[in-house]
Amino acid sequence: MPNYILFTIPKIMIMVGFLLNVGGILTWVDRRQSAMIQDRVGPNRAVLKIGSLELRLFGLLHPAADGVKLIFKEDFMPPKADKLLYSLAPILAMIPVFCLLAVIPFGDTICPDQLFAKVDGALSFPSIARSGVCTFDARTGLQAIDLQIAPLDVGVLFIFAMAGQGIVSATISGWASDNKFSLMGALRAASQMVSYEVTLGLSIIGALMIYGTVRMADMVRWQADHTWGIFVQPVAFFIFFAALVAESKRVPFDLPEAESELVSGYFTEYSGMKFGMFMTAEYMEVVTSSMLLVTIFLGGWSLPFIHRDGVTIAFGETVLAHQALPHLAVTLIGVLAFFAKVLFLCWIQCFIRWSLPRFRYDQLMRLCWKMLLPVSLANIFVTGVVWLLVDMAPPSVAAALQFVGDLTMAFVAVLVTYGVFAAVTGLLRSRPKDGRIVGQSAEITARIGKSPISPMQA
Repeated sequence: MPNYILFTIPKIMIMVGFLLNVGGILTWVDRRQSAMIQDRVGPNRAVLKIGSLELRLFGLLHPAADGVKLIFKEDFMPPKADKLLYSLAPILAMIPVFCLLAVIPFGDTICPDQLFAKVDGALSFPSIARSGVCTFDARTGLQAIDLQIAPLDVGVLFIFAMAGQGIVSATISGWASDNKFSLMGALRAASQMVSYEVTLGLSIIGALMIYGTVRMADMVRWQADHTWGIFVQPVAFFIFFAALVAESKRVPFDLPEAESELVSGYFTEYSGMKFGMFMTAEYMEVVTSSMLLVTIFLGGWSLPFIHRDGVTIAFGETVLAHQALPHLAVTLIGVLAFFAKVLFLCWIQCFIRWSLPRFRYDQLMRLCWKMLLPVSLANIFVTGVVWLLVDMAPPSVAAALQFVGDLTMAFVAVLVTYGVFAAVTGLLRSRPKDGRIVGQSAEITARIGKSPISPMQA
């Protein structure tokens, strides 16, 4: 028990620290990315002055300034609000988000007896077998270390149980605020979240049929040995992705917070840190939803051709190359790969927010009940039929499918390599400035030869 607690605390610190920091940075990403898409100056007003030196840090000081502002802002409460429920709602909004972290694995199991060894008095870092389980380390008395806070057998079921609690927070906040607009926003949020939770659950049934387990870590191991879930369940991936965005109530599914209709939705009457908790919970939901997508459909911590024993480039039964890697190195690569995938999906969700218009409420519900839900049911039926046919087919069919799975991993490897190269070269390339004057005010300024306002810093 002491050893279990000793290694659980660092795992909690890693996951919670990543969630809080990325959730805060996403507020800057939303501002910066929206400015880039709309071709305007983004966050640049928060300045740290050190003598004559001004540090703007690309607007990264804005999240810190927002936090300080929310801490010292007046905590207003409506006179006729239910004081207990009104104060409890922001807490209930954040608790489920943190609870979801418990069952999400961020790396492969660590075998303590294989981390290092002494050969002829020199310290070495051995590799381990591709398959098998870790044994008890008699030297240190340590069992295998799962890079998962709570490796529960229920896995996905626990996630759906905790994610459903977000409905309670939205409903309570709208009702306890004594505001009709807040109540309307709460009713919208409750109906939207209940509806899309049905689609969310049905969309992954096909993946569970293929993986044969509800344990999150075992899902990742199946994908590492075969292919990523997005290739065996592409329809489920897009349905699950759309339902997750709807569950987080972000554009184009932000009907509960539609400012043109409901002011600010179910948390209209909240201010100060209570409002900050709602906003932070929304951004943290983006992070946890990305973690779920990565774990179930994008291979979790696995990378193409990288297994527990090292790098093995193989297509079917043909092994082209193999390079053993230390167990510690493979584990670290897996952890970094998991968090890199999560950051990429967070960026994709921010990109979607500033690219799509908001649905009408009837369109929102029609999309769920008349489109996504029937497609998810059809996906379950098709998956069951195909799985039975494959199970009854001769071994050559399974070998052919494994070869196709290896080809998809090769495609992913090429795509990731190109993406990293394009991102690095794009950041290093200087973009030419457009010196043309656009707009009447700019023409007047150019004619008189000066501007009374100093130009903003990009």
